[in-house]
Amino acid sequence: QVQLEESGGGLVQAGDSLRLSCAASGSTFSTYTMAWFRQASGKERDFVATISRTGDTTYYAGSVKGRFTISRDNAKNTMYLQMNSLKPEDTAVYYCAAVPGPVLKTSQGYYHYWGQGTQVTVSS
Repeated sequence: QVQLEESGGGLVQAGDSLRLSCAASGSTFSTYTMAWFRQASGKERDFVATISRTGDTTYYAGSVKGRFTISRDNAKNTMYLQMNSLKPEDTAVYYCAAVPGPVLKTSQGYYHYWGQGTQVTVSS
């Protein structure tokens, strides 16, 4: 079992940067594939990025590739999402997710554990 808690969200202007964190506790963090998802008001929850257990492999949604960077520090049991060049369409609640094992997936249903989310609002 693992518990996840996101932090770092806030209100920023278009073009600004923000760094989200996901702190994990209750289990061995390094055994989990991790991911970020986001859900805008009135929309479905969408995949953002995922990262392998060691951090060696990453995969991004096309809408964020080149602007966002996912990373993890297993010694600190923490995953990060560095968001640069933010756009109003990035406005959403951002969730971190975890699943045991080595396979990276983009579908929400694949992930076993979820945080409660952190709000990111980008004004124009």
